[in-house]
Amino acid sequence: MISQLAARISGHRDRAAILDAGRVFTYADLDAASIRVASGLLSGTRDLDEARVAFLIPPGFEYVAMLVGIWRAGGIAVPLAVSHPPAELDYVIRDSAAAIVVSDTLSAPMMLPLAYDAGARFQTASDLLSTSAGTEALPEASAVRRALILYTSGTTGKPKGVVTTHANLEAQIASLVTAWEWSADDRVLLVLPLHHVHGIVNVVGSALWAGALCETAPRFESEATWDRLASGELTVFTAVPTIYHRLITSWDAAPPAVQHTRSEGCRRLRLMMSGSAALPVQTLERWRVVGGHTLLERYGMTEIGMALSNPLHGRRRPGFVGMPLPGVDARMIDEQGATVPPETPGEIEIRGPGVFLEYWRRPDETRAAFRDGWFSTGDVAVLEDGAYRLLGRKSIDIIKTGGYKVSALEVEAVLRDHPAVAECAVVAVADQTWGEKICAAVELQPATTLVLDELQSWAKTRLAPYKIPRALECVPALPRNAMGKVLKPQVAALFAGS
Repeated sequence: MISQLAARISGHRDRAAILDAGRVFTYADLDAASIRVASGLLSGTRDLDEARVAFLIPPGFEYVAMLVGIWRAGGIAVPLAVSHPPAELDYVIRDSAAAIVVSDTLSAPMMLPLAYDAGARFQTASDLLSTSAGTEALPEASAVRRALILYTSGTTGKPKGVVTTHANLEAQIASLVTAWEWSADDRVLLVLPLHHVHGIVNVVGSALWAGALCETAPRFESEATWDRLASGELTVFTAVPTIYHRLITSWDAAPPAVQHTRSEGCRRLRLMMSGSAALPVQTLERWRVVGGHTLLERYGMTEIGMALSNPLHGRRRPGFVGMPLPGVDARMIDEQGATVPPETPGEIEIRGPGVFLEYWRRPDETRAAFRDGWFSTGDVAVLEDGAYRLLGRKSIDIIKTGGYKVSALEVEAVLRDHPAVAECAVVAVADQTWGEKICAAVELQPATTLVLDELQSWAKTRLAPYKIPRALECVPALPRNAMGKVLKPQVAALFAGS
């Protein structure tokens, strides 16, 4: 059998699948292109037999054809980040032990030596797509075969390869299609990078599964994105909080007539979502005015896909990430591993068919990530009135100071209300007096200043004394990864020796 996603692509045939640079490709086009890619990768062999194929291709038709083609050939897809420098690309190629490296033509001069040095075969996507499809049968792809290796964001250390099987991916996609009611009538705009679950599963995978149309952009641009949102042609849009912040800034700078057109276009979408990083309450509330939607927040990670979600129909509360998605079991445990009752903070653990298989070539870390079949997320939350509210990463966002446990996300949410604060990140550094000292890095609003004494005085009426930052750094921009998530280890380094 071929993967269920490939089978569904074959079944949608003449429907429009991908809009790339103004050209519409049908599902039949995608099916045929993926078969040509598979034949080129196999190069006369019967089965790639889970060989890793690392590929660097911008979002678009070529990318999707490559992804599906790798699966049709029996390989494991290893998407590379187009924003990463050669050293980071080299790390992923070598860590995954890629047997084949593929790139678009533009990136070939950079990628060829990386492939050569790693002992991998190199091909361009254009060469693979021009392959004459062979007449021999493509290999069988068992659902338990490894399908994808995605590398974690690296916010807490060196990136690890997260391995998911075809069955894992199919469970993740089917859950989202059910929960968010994807249909063949949907039209989604992709402005996300395609080396993370958010873009690959939530957008591309869900759209292709349902037979919908996916518009692709090579990168996010505020004005171009607003043009598509304002058109009234889209039905689904999902992005990271940073993108919504930039869209709001663009909307605020536009003339009233343009603002009106943009807002009216937004209101015609049936679903707008946010994920990959915590959504500030201020952004959610502002988007209600700008876009006419209460953004649907959900919770997931590379290892589990999406696990929790606010409802498609029903109340969405700021700061909450909802309840388990179809097919997902969730529980919360304390530091001893005992289940905690509602209203009590605990670590989220997840179980279900979408949970990943393993960390690539890291058996000890794989074993350590599970407790009795449950994946330990490292995220702390509290179950309140039937929905989960995130408090932060157990090791990063839960600060132990002066005998108290403080949520960095809670402090950040308060600090964003300060008139001089555009964005902020709260971290902890070791301190002899407090155990851990609360520190805040801040991006300032234009033409403003802020000093620690002023911030502390302002915060006294809004935060408990032990939650008030004891160090402040004003920075031009917070360090972020490709998905807009703040790199807190780099933020903490700003306060070294403070």
